[in-house]
Amino acid sequence: MQLTASDVLPDDADQAILVGRVWSEAAGGPCTVLVRDGRLLDLTTLSATVSGLMEIDGIADWLAQAQGLRDLGALDDALAGKGLSLLAPIDLQAVKAAGVTFADSMVERVIEEQAKGDSARAESIRAQLAPVIGDSLRGVPAGSDKAREVKRVLQDLGLWSQYLEVGIGPDAEIFTKAQPMSSVGCGADVGIHPISEWNNPEPEVVLVLRSDGAILGATLGNDVNLRDVEGRSALLLGKAKDNNASCALGPFLRLFHGAFGMVALEQAKVSLRVMGQDGFEMTGESAMAAISRTPAELSRQLRNRNHQYPDGVVLFLGTMFAPAKDRRGAGQGFTHEVGDVVEIATPLLGRLVNRVLRTDDCPEWTFGTRALMRNLVGRGLGDRI
Repeated sequence: MQLTASDVLPDDADQAILVGRVWSEAAGGPCTVLVRDGRLLDLTTLSATVSGLMEIDGIADWLAQAQGLRDLGALDDALAGKGLSLLAPIDLQAVKAAGVTFADSMVERVIEEQAKGDSARAESIRAQLAPVIGDSLRGVPAGSDKAREVKRVLQDLGLWSQYLEVGIGPDAEIFTKAQPMSSVGCGADVGIHPISEWNNPEPEVVLVLRSDGAILGATLGNDVNLRDVEGRSALLLGKAKDNNASCALGPFLRLFHGAFGMVALEQAKVSLRVMGQDGFEMTGESAMAAISRTPAELSRQLRNRNHQYPDGVVLFLGTMFAPAKDRRGAGQGFTHEVGDVVEIATPLLGRLVNRVLRTDDCPEWTFGTRALMRNLVGRGLGDRI
């Protein structure tokens, strides 16, 4: 993949406050950066971690006016691996995800459950369930009186599911997607576990919250998913979700500032494009307006008096796009092949691009929290964490 700054930046990058991380060969470790005019400006003396950066009051306004920051190099150089490498734009934050937040993905989860992980059965089940469940769920606010009425109807039809319970019931599904420091960034390889024969990308908007629960901005994410594994049993969610290189984030965090805020984010459309070495291509789009719970409500269920995140947290908001385009044969739907290139994009946040490999062919995750602490202390940045 030969990416350039124009490939990955938001359409209005000149007005955006974009924060990220790069590995600098010169510095011998990761650096927090501000992206401005295609350049990567060093923020490590302000905060050597993005987690710490998010805790600074008024950080977006400060960055909008910041002058005299050291120039580490061009974003194009980082994308080309010339002395700099683009990393996931988070570090110490917890990585959480909300599941089953769009009507179409609710239907697909029920299909996985009914198919018991067998992709060959998915098409016939979809034809049976989608007209009934899909029509029942669209436009139904989660936890509402209407949702309770729909639940009674679907229970009477024998169509109620644990996935529908978290989709339109009072309590959202919020799970741990990945461990702090394990996410990969734009341009990196993402991993599919070799046991899986039915899997897909999940293009999502990802909220960025500081420790007190304030939502500061957003980025893009790929919640790589193993449909056959989770379809066998919901208790295999951890095996389906948390694997080597299975969580991609980026390209940068865009902080709320100016015209970019929650209202704009809630109107965003997220596109997906998968391009295979076999010539296969698939596209789709998710509209944030179709979400069954507001981002603010999901954030309240994530972080509250019963559960805190002192290093901050990011929250995948879910996807309405569950790809069903046949690839390996009629009625078998979509699954990844090694070498696929996945592009997740929206004009507000840019484009997240990754190549698909097996998890055991992706680089092992070795640079964790202890390694980060040792690195920063060794560089004299221990008081900037």
